[in-house]
Amino acid sequence: MANFANLPVPTPEGGLNRYLQEIRKFPLLEPEQEYMLAKRWVEEQDTEAAHQMVTSHLRLAAKIAMGYRGYGLPQAEVISEANVGLMQAVKRFDPEKGFRLATYAMWWIRASIQEYILRSWSLVKLGTTSAQKKLFFNLRKAKAKLGALEEGDLHPDNVTQIATDLGVTEAEVVSMNRRLSGGDASLNATVGSDTDGAMQWQDWLEDEHADQAGAYEEHDELAARRELLMEAFSVLNDREKDILTQRRLSEESITLEDLSGQYGVSRERIRQIEVRAFEKLQTRMRELAAEKGMLTQD
Repeated sequence: MANFANLPVPTPEGGLNRYLQEIRKFPLLEPEQEYMLAKRWVEEQDTEAAHQMVTSHLRLAAKIAMGYRGYGLPQAEVISEANVGLMQAVKRFDPEKGFRLATYAMWWIRASIQEYILRSWSLVKLGTTSAQKKLFFNLRKAKAKLGALEEGDLHPDNVTQIATDLGVTEAEVVSMNRRLSGGDASLNATVGSDTDGAMQWQDWLEDEHADQAGAYEEHDELAARRELLMEAFSVLNDREKDILTQRRLSEESITLEDLSGQYGVSRERIRQIEVRAFEKLQTRMRELAAEKGMLTQD
């Protein structure tokens, strides 16, 4: 892989604001520029091309990392892990698949961050089944929906509802809630520095972007599924790729109204294209999974 020793590195001493200002200096790439750089990396192992692709996406990595402030971990380290995922994405990116690097990289960035969180929290080391990881990453969101963010044990009705929604046992919900409320990091523990306003851990919200299920899938399966998805994208035409990406794979999903304006068709037509594209993608992923002898639950 290319040598990225001279990349900007976020540090608590240097301050995140300074780092964010520094990475804004790197220009974003036009589609054709990105394609040519990727080709140079794939065909010639041109390290300068890989370096340009990484630096142009450091802002994306930082943005995704900021969505994971709710776990009481140093933000500089979370961003560093995001950058590791970005570099892995550049290493594996195939420009001939027909999609942008940002679409591909966000999967690797999130996976890298989530693995770091799971490694860092001792409570998860006590149990790392897929169901427990799912519960770990989604319990606070589930409690918020039920208006049950107070400390202490949950009401039995809330326990039952959360267990049903997340596919775990009621005992696991009770146990994880107690750990999150008073184990490795209390909900009332102060996080960040004085410059952050002495916020409490419970004041932060976890990342609620799409594809949060990736947090509790095993890494090898995640990587395989990402590769399947990217390969399956080849069955879509340019309009289908764009609409599906903007609706389901972007950091902030665009509305049907906005897309109808972009393409000059009705909202219902956009919805139909999205649904059809998603079905085509699912079908192709199943076909590829069968060809590769992989098991998939999609």
